Amino acid sequence: MTEPENSASQARSGSGIAWASFARTWPIAIAVMLGVGLIYGVGFAGSATIHDAAHDTRHSLSFPCH
Repeated sequence: MTEPENSASQARSGSGIAWASFARTWPIAIAVMLGVGLIYGVGFAGSATIHDAAHDTRHSLSFPCH
């Protein structure tokens, strides 16, 4: 009778591990996509104010802006 209980607890812990892995990688993936989007969004923006604000960062990342 203890065998079904052990199987159920193993199933719960297995899904808990998968959820923990997903919960850890999801914010990292979102942060990377947001960062890349911001860098390239500013890189291709036509506004002089945005260009001037990001000028040094662009050159430090070897992103051509002229």
